[in-house]
Amino acid sequence: MKGKIFLIAEIGINHNGDLDLAKKLIDQAVEERWNAVKFQKRNVEKVIPKEKWYTKREDMYGNVIDYIDYKKSLELSESDYDEIDRYTKERNIEWFASAWDIDSLRFLDKYNLKYNKVASAMITNSEFLEEVAKRRKLTFISTGMSNLEDIDNAVEIFNSYRCPFILMHCTGIYPCPIDKLNLNAIKTLRERYNVEVGYSSHHPGILDAALAVQLGARYIEKHITLDRAMWGSDQSASIERPGMRYIRRNVDIVEDMLGDGIKRFYDEEREIAKRLRYWEK
Repeated sequence: MKGKIFLIAEIGINHNGDLDLAKKLIDQAVEERWNAVKFQKRNVEKVIPKEKWYTKREDMYGNVIDYIDYKKSLELSESDYDEIDRYTKERNIEWFASAWDIDSLRFLDKYNLKYNKVASAMITNSEFLEEVAKRRKLTFISTGMSNLEDIDNAVEIFNSYRCPFILMHCTGIYPCPIDKLNLNAIKTLRERYNVEVGYSSHHPGILDAALAVQLGARYIEKHITLDRAMWGSDQSASIERPGMRYIRRNVDIVEDMLGDGIKRFYDEEREIAKRLRYWEK
């Protein structure tokens, strides 16, 4: 059984716009035996309201700059993505990204990736959902910041285009406290939609991943970082390398423990039964 849990290392924007840092995070995912790395792609002029463009924000160097420039500084360039595409092939790990606008979705098309991802923030954007679903590529749909009616609409759109998808139970709080993880919602979503349900986490601990597997999730996504104390809005909701190692080990152990559910009378038990069932001798 071991090895069937698909672990997604969410690099997101934890690369801070630095290709070398992105590659170090890719290396970390490879070396800890995770299955894929995921990024976030935005056309910042499209997704940031103009009234916020010239508000001020402090960058990683302590400089006060316009918010639009701050957001641009966190984006990787096209040549960066070209290198990520090449490098992940060299390291033999899948990569994909959550697009936050239709332009970014079309940008990602050039790489012919195996997966798409709908971020929780995008689940109520029906126009965007339709564009993703038209591609009929296996899509992870995060369900944070939404109610069942929002998810109903997303499921209906993906079913109408016959696009395969996996719902990802998620709580959109960064970082997410344990009393808001609500892991039993994995069962709720599975029963309501009769589809496979995974788990996308913003919790910086490691126990939730193993518990999600016990509840039937075969796809687990966690934000990763080199150091939770690094500059960046998502670092504190991420796990470091030791956490990645423990999660890989723990989900493999839980997977082995759970088995396939078929009741068996093992050969090892038969020998013990011969000794203990005196009336059958």
